[in-house]
Amino acid sequence: QLQLVESGGGLVQPGGSLRLACAGSGFTLDYYYVGWFRQAPGKEREWVSCISYPGVKTKYARTVKGRFTISRDNARDTVYLQMNSLKPDDTAVYYCAADRSSFSDVCTDAVDKERYHWWGQGTQVTVSS
Repeated sequence: QLQLVESGGGLVQPGGSLRLACAGSGFTLDYYYVGWFRQAPGKEREWVSCISYPGVKTKYARTVKGRFTISRDNARDTVYLQMNSLKPDDTAVYYCAADRSSFSDVCTDAVDKERYHWWGQGTQVTVSS
């Protein structure tokens, strides 16, 4: 079964950091662009960041720009989301998602859920003192 698997969530104090990881299960991420989304209780799922394949272009939501960094290690077939200066408002379930395209500017428009075919089960991030 093809799926994405997230890891790295947890409980962190405000101002702290976490690094999330996303890997393919049953397929590789070669030629896939990858996005991160998050969903807080009672809110809609929102797009956070996107990285193209092989990783030249990235894009961030305004709410996380300057604090979060998306990257990918193609040798390890893994995409990361480094989250620094975390705030309570960052508390959510974080999902990675992917779809196939090697177009370098794909992230320009890949900010909607409908642009992604494959999804992970999510990992909980809680920012609290």
